[in-house]
Amino acid sequence: MSVARVEVSGCMIECVEGDITAQPDLEAIVNAANAQLMPGGGVAGAIHRAAGPGLAEECRPLAPIRPGQAVITSGYRLPNRYVIHCLGPVYGVDEPAADLLASCYRNGLRLAEERGIASVGFPAISTGIFGYPLEEAAQVAIRTVVEAAPKLQAVKRVRFVLWGEEAFRVHASVLHEVAGPTA
Repeated sequence: MSVARVEVSGCMIECVEGDITAQPDLEAIVNAANAQLMPGGGVAGAIHRAAGPGLAEECRPLAPIRPGQAVITSGYRLPNRYVIHCLGPVYGVDEPAADLLASCYRNGLRLAEERGIASVGFPAISTGIFGYPLEEAAQVAIRTVVEAAPKLQAVKRVRFVLWGEEAFRVHASVLHEVAGPTA
């Protein structure tokens, strides 16, 4: 498995190529949600299928959410205790896109901190059907997490779980560029 990691202020930031629903060592994973928090395509569909119908039931009263917002639920049949649902911006529609995308990561980390969650896995939010260019999204995501790391008390591991070799390569390169040499 491809892995890139760097420690920033006591927080391990990692990039791995893999399936976000198969991260048993993480306490929480992040869903690249739709506004209604319902099953759909991509990451949301995969997470809902793996978690089972209880996830959609818990999500229903929490919706709708706006771009940049995040809410937290239980993980149900996932190997993770929690799912943090973030609505990323639709590229070219929801503006300012970079600020809204950064808010997803900040709000996801804030919810993790509030619950005392030590490890969280993020997908490449908004890079699928929402059309955010991969390189730009990786820059926003990794810069936001690196900037947040010194303030994190509970969160000690942030993993970017990336679908496909290209997504991994781009994120690993940005991690190296932003945070220094990776292990």
